[in-house]
Amino acid sequence: MIQHIFERMLAGGLIRTDEMGDAWEVVFRAQRLSPALNASTTIDEMRERLSEIIGSKIDSTTTVFVPFYTNFGKHIRFGKRVFINHACTFLDLGGITVEDDVQIGPKVNLITENHPVDPLQRKSLDLKSILIKRNAWIGAGATILPGVTVGENSIVAAGAVVNKDVADNAIVGGVPAKFIRAVQ
Repeated sequence: MIQHIFERMLAGGLIRTDEMGDAWEVVFRAQRLSPALNASTTIDEMRERLSEIIGSKIDSTTTVFVPFYTNFGKHIRFGKRVFINHACTFLDLGGITVEDDVQIGPKVNLITENHPVDPLQRKSLDLKSILIKRNAWIGAGATILPGVTVGENSIVAAGAVVNKDVADNAIVGGVPAKFIRAVQ
């Protein structure tokens, strides 16, 4: 059985851009809907417009401040009581899950997409999902790279670049992010 492109994207791994097919329509749809999202003047309006982009209803306890940027949208899942500050970018082809009670500072980047080192394959996408577990806090300007899980109750310091999993109850910071200490 041939796996649908969306399933393959969420499974992770290499996908050639010429295999994207139906995925391009979702990308173009997100581009068309994003200006209205970012012109929202109330939280309810934002929830409605972002729900349309991601294809599922955002809980009334979750707040996302605009502007908010996504290149796909359909592979984003938000929990309850999530707060996302201004100017965040979620490149979600590989899948992004933000669990309950997560706080994300301004200008945070969650990036599930990379490109192979091999020049002959460089136009392919190498997709890996991101998971932000319950009650994590991502500081302003941090970047979470493909395949990373940020553990429960953990803190990612402002400006950090996270390229490896963060354990539960840990504080990490720096470029690349390193363990600083446990959450007490």
